Amino acid sequence: MSDLNDDYERAGFGGSLGFGKHPALILIDVTKAYIDPGAPLYVGSDDAFQSMLSLANLARKSSVPIIFTRVEYMTGGADGGLFYKKVGALSLFQKGEPLGDFDDRLKPATNDIVVTKQYPSAFFGTSLVSTLNSLHIDTCLFAGFSTSGCVRASALDALQHGFRPVVVPEACGDRDPAVQSANLFDLEQKYADLKNLSAVEQYFDSLRSS
Repeated sequence: MSDLNDDYERAGFGGSLGFGKHPALILIDVTKAYIDPGAPLYVGSDDAFQSMLSLANLARKSSVPIIFTRVEYMTGGADGGLFYKKVGALSLFQKGEPLGDFDDRLKPATNDIVVTKQYPSAFFGTSLVSTLNSLHIDTCLFAGFSTSGCVRASALDALQHGFRPVVVPEACGDRDPAVQSANLFDLEQKYADLKNLSAVEQYFDSLRSS
C-alpha cells in the first residue's frame, strides 16, 4: 500500500480540502435493508452502524444539521429507470416495504431533514443542493450505506456542487472489506477527505468554541 500511496502522491492525487465553517451530517440510506441480518442487502457491519450512532450524537450535541436519505420507488419501480432494472435488490425499496424503513435506533428526529431519492446520489433528482444552500452549508460529512454505492456517488456529487465532502470511514459500511478499502482509497485520492470520528469530534468542538 505504501508504494501505491507514493505513486498516487507523485501523480498529484490525495490533496486535502479541509473542513469548512458550516457543516451538515448526511446519513446515507441507514435503513433496515442494510442492517437487518435477514435482508438480502445486509452488509454485516454493526461496528459501522455503532459509529453512525456516535456521529449522529456528536452532531446533535453541536447543533449540526442532520440530513437522512432514503430510497423509495413506486410499485414496479418505474421511477427508478435503468438503475432499478440493473439492480434487482432495489425492489426492497418499493413503497410500503418494511426494509426500506429507518432502524428504530437511528431515525430522523423532528428537526432533521429527510431526502427521498431513486438513484445512488443524494443530489440527483432531489432538492438537496437548495436545502444545503439555504442552510449556508459548506461542508458535507457522509456516513451510511454502502460505501461503494450511494456514499461514494453522494460524496462525488457534493464535490461537483461546490461542497467540501468529508467521508467518515468507520461510519460507512459495505459488503466486503476489499471493496470498502478500495473505494475509501479512491475517494480520498480524488474526491473527498477521510476524517475519523475523533477528528470530527474535535472539529465540532472547535465550532462550538468559536
